[in-house]
Amino acid sequence: MKKISRLIIPLTLLICFVGCKKGFEKLNQNPYGITKIDPGLLFTGAELGMNAGNWDGEQTIAQQYLNAYNSGATAGFNFNDDIDGYNSPRWGIYTATVKPLVQIISLTQNDPSAKNLYNMTRIWKAYAFMTLVDTYGDVPYSDAGKAYLSGLLYPKYDKMAAIYADLYNELKTATGALSVSNEYVTGDLFFGGATASSPALIAAQVAQWKKIGYSLLLRLGIRYSKTDVAKAQSIAQEAYAGGVMQSNADNVVIKGYSVANPNNFSNLQRSVSPYFYYLAEPFVNQLKNTKDPRLKYMGASYIKPQDFTSTRDTTTANQFGFPVGYDQSSVLTAPGYRGIKGGGQNYTQLNYDVVANVLTPQFFITYSQTQLLLAEAQFRGWIVGTLSTQQYYESGIIASMDEWKLYPNVPNPAISVAEENWYVAQPAVLFNNANALQLINTQYWISSFVNGPESWANVRRSGFPVLAPNMYNNNLNGGFVRRMAYPDAEQSQNAVNNNAAVASMGGDGLTQKIFWDIP
Repeated sequence: MKKISRLIIPLTLLICFVGCKKGFEKLNQNPYGITKIDPGLLFTGAELGMNAGNWDGEQTIAQQYLNAYNSGATAGFNFNDDIDGYNSPRWGIYTATVKPLVQIISLTQNDPSAKNLYNMTRIWKAYAFMTLVDTYGDVPYSDAGKAYLSGLLYPKYDKMAAIYADLYNELKTATGALSVSNEYVTGDLFFGGATASSPALIAAQVAQWKKIGYSLLLRLGIRYSKTDVAKAQSIAQEAYAGGVMQSNADNVVIKGYSVANPNNFSNLQRSVSPYFYYLAEPFVNQLKNTKDPRLKYMGASYIKPQDFTSTRDTTTANQFGFPVGYDQSSVLTAPGYRGIKGGGQNYTQLNYDVVANVLTPQFFITYSQTQLLLAEAQFRGWIVGTLSTQQYYESGIIASMDEWKLYPNVPNPAISVAEENWYVAQPAVLFNNANALQLINTQYWISSFVNGPESWANVRRSGFPVLAPNMYNNNLNGGFVRRMAYPDAEQSQNAVNNNAAVASMGGDGLTQKIFWDIP
């Protein structure tokens, strides 16, 4: 009997297993689990996730803005310090942008119904990698973003010049492949959004992305101006012939922020310690000396620097930039020191009602920048444009001024036509061939104020404006920050490949140069 009962129990279990096996797989599926990824939705996230950096990063290096207080934890580029917290934010492009873009490409490259999405993704990926190379030099490229797709956890670093060469091919090919015969991409944050497609919508969206692609190609080509003039000219000609941005309506910009969905770019400055942060003296001097009408939207002097809700003054004559390379102690002996005010320093801060507002738009690629690049290309004889160098130059300035109407607490027009015409005609701004490159690229510096990566990149490439070295200490041997160091996490997580990149570049300091920045 005992023997029979021993047989019955396992037999019963076996019958139960066989009988239940049919529904077992279905029973163990999560009814709410994601079984199919929408590449269009991923694209929206990748556009939104493009890291714009932070004020303490590129804008500080380009001497437009700075943190005046060195408390150890706040040591950064104003103090020529190689601090991971200031180097690493740009690396976030990998997580928020590159990874989803690589996944979109894997999902769409063989999908005939997603040809435009596939090529828009390649263009946006090229923009992401231009920014990464411009920031760090050699970076993971061909292996990047493949951990989930192919289990590649330790990507090798590609040479920066080789990456740029491939970006040229990607931009040229992807932009040329966009077609009105393909689909409408509703998930496009910049020029999509309609819930139903139509030939007119497709045509409009394709035209916009072609202008994005060729404007990026122009930017990439002119990066070679110091190292390969023939290549710079050839690419500039291709880009111009393809068709670049034609107005501010073509700007690549995120709008529509709200209190519930804020632009957190200035969150640290608004919520932690406003009295630490000021516009830099070279930047304020440039704007003030030329009576630039944009200054009132960029900077303000507050009665209480620790409280950005206190009374503010935006009068041009009352704005003073904090001297570069000083902290809260050493500034006491700086020439023309203006003293303490309230809980901070008596210098111009960000205008928290406008440029540092939670509703402020985020610009990535603009018509203003594109016009100024065309001005340089025309001046150098690289293109035969429909406008003169002076016309491109003035058009770029005016386009930058017109961008401010998108900001909160600004009238429309933000700057009147009369003010714009007066500004471009005054002696300190008026175009002349003798100072053409200085004038053009100084305006590029101003136009790119809210786009630190591009502002810093163009200062390095063009050499304008001429900025005095930051002499806070001897960390840079009297030089200038030419790149950011790799994040510390790369050394611990991808040490072999990171070490190879460091050896290839001759170091991982702030003074190694990006390939297009040599000599």
